[in-house]
Parts: sequence; structure tokens; C-alpha cells
Amino acid sequence: MVGHINLLKLCVGADSVEDLTDWQESQRHRWPKGCAVHVTRMWPKREAEVLAGGSLYWVIKGVILARQRIVGLEKVDGADGVQRCALVLDAEVIRTEAAARRPFQGWRYLDPAESPRDLPKGRAREDALPPSLAQALAEIGLR
Repeated sequence: MVGHINLLKLCVGADSVEDLTDWQESQRHRWPKGCAVHVTRMWPKREAEVLAGGSLYWVIKGVILARQRIVGLEKVDGADGVQRCALVLDAEVIRTEAAARRPFQGWRYLDPAESPRDLPKGRAREDALPPSLAQALAEIGLR
């Protein structure tokens, strides 16, 4: 049996989880029902593990704050003729504990053991710690 792996991606242009959900809501008419789509340049080499229960964790302003389950991967052609990977996501955005991350390009694999826990359903939001404090806690192993 294949275990799963998550993906980690910067949510460029968003200042909050609400920015992400508002943008996805405005694009909902373009995507399959119940899904959101995010197109990225590279196809995951660990495709089977991603599709075995992985999620896309969103880094917003230097802090992981949310995730969406990955329900599929699709090939799409960009306007420039380059083939890309569409991450097909469950439309539900699940808020997570805040976890600081340094900037990076593209996406990265995120081991489930290193992934922040989901917030309880009753908590609509959890304010992020100041980035410097969140980073300091992450560096000493406290998320």
C-alpha cells in the first residue's frame, strides 16, 4: 500500500485565507463542480503518493494556514504551448495550525509528519503569529 505525501505551495497575492477562498469562489464557474484548480509548471514525480490522500498546503504571508485535498492531476497546455500540471483540489479549504515557512519557488513535498494539524471545525480561524515569532518557534521544533 502506498502512503501519501502532501504538497506545499506559496499562495501568491493572498494576504489571508479569506483572500484565497474569495478568489476561488470567483473562479468556481471555470472548474469542475465541487473542485478548485491550481495550475503549476511541474508534474509531481511522486504522483501515486500525492493521489493516495495528499493535500496542497497553502503558505500565506510566510505561514501555512490552510490546505485542500488533492483529488486529481490533469495535463493542461499553457498559452505558451508548454504542458503543465493542474492540481485538482477539493473545493473545501481546511484551516490548519499556523506554521512558518521560508519563501521558495514552485511547490515542495511535505511529509505528513511535518504537516500542521487541522484546526477543529468549530474554529473559523486562527490568527497567525507574527512571522518572526512563528519562525523562531518552528526553528526550535514548536509549531
